[in-house]
Amino acid sequence: MAKYELLPEQLLYEGTIGHENLFAPPPLDERLLLTVHDANYWDRLRKLELTPREQRVTGFPHSPELIHREICIMNGTLMAAEFALQHGVAMNIAGGTHHAFRDRGEGFCLLNDIAIAADYLLQEKGFQQILVVDLDVHQGNGTAAIFQDRPEVYTFSMHGGKNYPLRKEQSDLDVALLDGTDDATYLGLLQEHLPKLIDVLEPDFIFFQSGVDVLSTDKLGRLGMSIGGCKERDKMVFDLCYRHQIPVVASMGGGYSERIADIVEAHANTYRLAQETWF
Repeated sequence: MAKYELLPEQLLYEGTIGHENLFAPPPLDERLLLTVHDANYWDRLRKLELTPREQRVTGFPHSPELIHREICIMNGTLMAAEFALQHGVAMNIAGGTHHAFRDRGEGFCLLNDIAIAADYLLQEKGFQQILVVDLDVHQGNGTAAIFQDRPEVYTFSMHGGKNYPLRKEQSDLDVALLDGTDDATYLGLLQEHLPKLIDVLEPDFIFFQSGVDVLSTDKLGRLGMSIGGCKERDKMVFDLCYRHQIPVVASMGGGYSERIADIVEAHANTYRLAQETWF
């Protein structure tokens, strides 16, 4: 999508970031990928052996270039986690591939970057409790399923109740939103749940899936939020992380508004807020 090229250009142009703030991840080490994903699935995926139907479910035809891009995205979120440990916050301009399950892909997601990075922090860094805050308009079904029986990763998803996926998985906390949910209603629900979760769980780390497909202009979203409301959502998440001194990684997730300018502006707000809050 064009947003992946336009967003860094906009952030550099306006001075929110400099070139020194950007990093280009190499492909993820296969060993780290296999801590989360099924070895047989990964083998078939990298050899381009998934059936045409399996490829259709993921949303696009597979190619060596696509698989290479995906494993670089996976490492982007893992590297961002390392940067967040140093600086408090870091971002993956792609990522948020929350529809990828352990053994299959769905909905434009082949592998699950948040799950891989969360497992890395647990296994390699000795973290005890991680919170996934998934505010994309679509439920983070793959992430929920991967961590279904792992209480050390708490999955929180606020999403369109009647939106994709039709069959939802069970997150630790699901907040299903009605079609047309406006700014005030959305932000009220987030304020009701997120501070309480942080107080109770006392997480060591937060992964924030900051999809902007919650906008009223989004072709797939069906909610009623404004760009300003989406910005307030991100501010609430970042303010809580900063106040509690919890490192956070934001992965960009979805955004499908008709005007590319709306998508870029909403995503850019996430970066601007991170810059204002921490630096």
